[in-house]
Amino acid sequence: MNKRALGNTGLKVSELSLGGGQFYSGCTVEQVKEVVKAAFSAGINYCDTAPGYGQSEKLLGQAFADVGQPCIVSTKLGGYPEPFDPCDPQALRASVEHSLKLLRRDHIDILMIHEPDRPGQFDWWTDWENFTGPVLDIMDELKTEGVIRFTGLGGTTAYELAHIINTGRFDIVLTAFNYSLLWREAEIAVIPAAKANNMGIIIGSPLQQGALARRFDEQIAHGARWLSPPRRQQYKALYALLDELGISIIELAMRFVISNPDISSVLTGARTAAELQENVAAVQKGPLPPDILQRLDEIYAMVPFRPFEEPFGLPFMREYKGPGRAR
Repeated sequence: MNKRALGNTGLKVSELSLGGGQFYSGCTVEQVKEVVKAAFSAGINYCDTAPGYGQSEKLLGQAFADVGQPCIVSTKLGGYPEPFDPCDPQALRASVEHSLKLLRRDHIDILMIHEPDRPGQFDWWTDWENFTGPVLDIMDELKTEGVIRFTGLGGTTAYELAHIINTGRFDIVLTAFNYSLLWREAEIAVIPAAKANNMGIIIGSPLQQGALARRFDEQIAHGARWLSPPRRQQYKALYALLDELGISIIELAMRFVISNPDISSVLTGARTAAELQENVAAVQKGPLPPDILQRLDEIYAMVPFRPFEEPFGLPFMREYKGPGRAR
């Protein structure tokens, strides 16, 4: 597995990394252990998790202890204790201490602020214009104490996150849901801002919450009434390209992300060793050729911004009851 520089941290991370968000529920420690073993065997050396991912920290901590191989680990602030007050220094420290206990570690390589760009998730900032609050002081203290090595942001907005990046206070950014085959708004502000600030860039949800994890030919052709006409035509063009190239949508999606040299790593949300190995096989084939990237640029340009009413996570496999009510 190839390694890439993680910004200015001095760390080298595998092009494919393990995302713990899919260990939210319904997973056993044995299942997670098999995924971790497969990841380490493939040369993956970085894993991301969060208190907000249910049992993820606990299961990964047990798996890491049993497998016994070094790994760069990032987790996030937020969630412990409940109710969590993001402007309470004691709560911030308690969150970190709980994560350390669950992960069975004496330090955290990368500590991120979870959803710093979405007011209402956690109101991290006492000043939303300048992005200041107790969380910054606590992170600085933890860094000085050696409890954490680097700081980061884990966000999902296409433009607000860039303003926080431009404070110059953070080492890494994890941006999710906005950099994939058909959704690329992170290219406009988030990625350029991170690059200008010499930050490591991690891409989450390259399969767009399942919308790019498999083909939905029948729904694209005859169903999914919530799809806008432009998005439907875009999907048809993407599937036609897949047929022409003779490769899977997962391979195309993963190789697209690593084709960007500014990206440090892309997360896989694999829940099984088999899924992990499929992602590994795709990434090991390397970046896509320029002619295919050009074709993908043309397909992306068909719908460069989200159509109004488009569900955030396309409900191909969920019940849909109208705008905002997919479940």
